Amino acid sequence: MNNNIRINKDRLWSRIMAMAEIGATDLGGSCRLALTEEDRKGRDLFIQWCRDAGCQVAVDEMGNIFATRQGISHERLPIASGSHLDTQPHGGKFDGVYGVLAALEVIETLNDHAVETQSPLVVTVWTNEEGARFAPPMVASGVYAGIYDLEYGLSRKDFQGVTLRQALRSIDYLGDFPCGHNQFAAFLEAHIEQGPVLEKNCKTIGVVTGVQGTRWYKAWLYGQDAHTGSTPMLGRRDALIAAARVIVAVQDIAQRHTPDAVATVGYIDNNPNSHNTIPGKVELAIDVRHPDLRIQEVMEEELRTAIAQISDREHVDYELVRTVETPPVKFDDSCIKAVEYAARELGHEFQSITSGAGHDACHISKAIPTSMIFVPCEKGLSHNERENVKKDDLAAGADVLLHAILILSE
Repeated sequence: MNNNIRINKDRLWSRIMAMAEIGATDLGGSCRLALTEEDRKGRDLFIQWCRDAGCQVAVDEMGNIFATRQGISHERLPIASGSHLDTQPHGGKFDGVYGVLAALEVIETLNDHAVETQSPLVVTVWTNEEGARFAPPMVASGVYAGIYDLEYGLSRKDFQGVTLRQALRSIDYLGDFPCGHNQFAAFLEAHIEQGPVLEKNCKTIGVVTGVQGTRWYKAWLYGQDAHTGSTPMLGRRDALIAAARVIVAVQDIAQRHTPDAVATVGYIDNNPNSHNTIPGKVELAIDVRHPDLRIQEVMEEELRTAIAQISDREHVDYELVRTVETPPVKFDDSCIKAVEYAARELGHEFQSITSGAGHDACHISKAIPTSMIFVPCEKGLSHNERENVKKDDLAAGADVLLHAILILSE
């Protein structure tokens, strides 16, 4: 391993800042919802940088982008690395973007040092990782890995009824390359941690060994619209009161399974949402996560019991549907060891870590040996315009990515 090769941290930083200008928000973040005009501009800029670096670019049927640097061997499968360019509505500069541009920086650095690799190298951009516009999240990497079929992926709709296929076509990113046709020997994804663990432990690198499982639910509570002034408190069927108790119950469930469990109600639709009408219908989106599938099952049972009991108490009807399930993920040992070895040889403080957030790597790992590299973010803040990462930490993660890729491509 040639420890003297380092990425160009100024180039990496300047490109992250340039990408952040596309869809820039007032508080310093980015808003590039999947397959919007802002996303198109980000994709176009990325592809231009890839072509300038001598890469061949292909786009598949889900709009996933693959930029290839040829290797010495024509027989070996490529080593791939990347992430996503789409953001949350109030997203930060680094989430996803760092992984894409760190992978491109690896190729630029190898070009600078005239280093050829045995294996081809591929930088990937996965469509709609965030799920902020089209649900479920990570849908395109899921189609690639065979978790979803192509028609399911292309038929996903946003809140305006626009399908993912229509949105891809509208920004001219509906490719004809078969999704899942190109195979890789390994996949590495660099990412900011999106949590406080590395910063708290004063570690520069997180060697990600797996990802906790995620389950999303939709809950509907059906009461009865009624006048707020003339309807006595006794006998009301207030769907919002029931929803409030469900929200508290969700928090209680997570607290019973600490420290690993987390659970959140992040979306509420209250109807009719009128000042002087008792709410008759409320929709909730519930997010429950844990690294142990057995505990996930227990938490779901507790959730179903709580909603049933609350609904009975408040005299409302209910529905509860699991809408998304991403089981806990264990990453590939050889990829983990490559990341760990690179971090150790480069002299970075590191630790093993389980990801609390979902990533494209979760789905990719079902088809390809995979691992991830984390770098700390300030106060663990992410999915927020004030998301911030130190320049040197970004460089350290990209250096580990570079050398892990060199190990895997030997």
